Amino acid sequence: MPRRNSSVVGREFGNGVRDAIKQTQMTHRKIAEMLDWDESKLSDLIRGKGGVSEADVLQLLAFCRVPPAEVRHLLALFRETRETGYLKIPENGLPDQVRSLIDQERLANAITVWSMNLIPGRLQTADYMRAVVEAGVRDQSVNYEEVIAARLARRELFHWSREFVFFIHEQALRLPVGSTDVMKDQLLHLLAMAQRSYITIRVVPVAIGAHAGLTGSFMQLQYEKFEPVVFIESHTSVLFLEDKTSLTAYTKALKLLDQQALNAEQSEELITSILI
Repeated sequence: MPRRNSSVVGREFGNGVRDAIKQTQMTHRKIAEMLDWDESKLSDLIRGKGGVSEADVLQLLAFCRVPPAEVRHLLALFRETRETGYLKIPENGLPDQVRSLIDQERLANAITVWSMNLIPGRLQTADYMRAVVEAGVRDQSVNYEEVIAARLARRELFHWSREFVFFIHEQALRLPVGSTDVMKDQLLHLLAMAQRSYITIRVVPVAIGAHAGLTGSFMQLQYEKFEPVVFIESHTSVLFLEDKTSLTAYTKALKLLDQQALNAEQSEELITSILI
């Protein structure tokens, strides 16, 4: 099946509009009739195909009685739908908790992560997460225990129907985060996760020196129906890259990391050697 030309922001906008329509408990045909629209216009709006204005979006959201905060969110998404790439600055200062990322993780059927300095977030234990939080810049308005609980809940994404590949630099395995016991539990957790058939852990050894991931950590999400997306996280923002030039560059980086990393068995042996 050919992949559809769809963007992260377009999919998030479409999902938001579908939710607004769903809560009216009315059919698309009925809503179009009451707005004096062709039903195809409503379908195009939901699918992000164009041919609708911001005024049309406002009219639909007002009809569906969408709360003001959600209207502002959906309008901001609508204005972004024609851009290549999507920069998101989360209001709560927590980049890995933005709605866009969580939605895209659920849609993806293959996720590949490159992590240069820390154990990848999806493989972290709760104590490791706490140690990372305690060592970093903290926002007093954030309840970090709730954040950690939300991150742990996202482990439900680990399922045999998806494929996960984690490239981790050896320095991330050796960097002391928390106490000795915290690091021991974290490495044991990595070994346990590596036993799952749909999870592959590959270590890039320090011994090779310079490598293809020197520009920083990132994640590639692949879908059955859509083109891939690259996700990059900074301290205060996230960026989804969708243009062909960027996707080609990051795909090449992953291919080189595949050549430079130890295989799965060798990686497990290295992790075990750090434990001893």
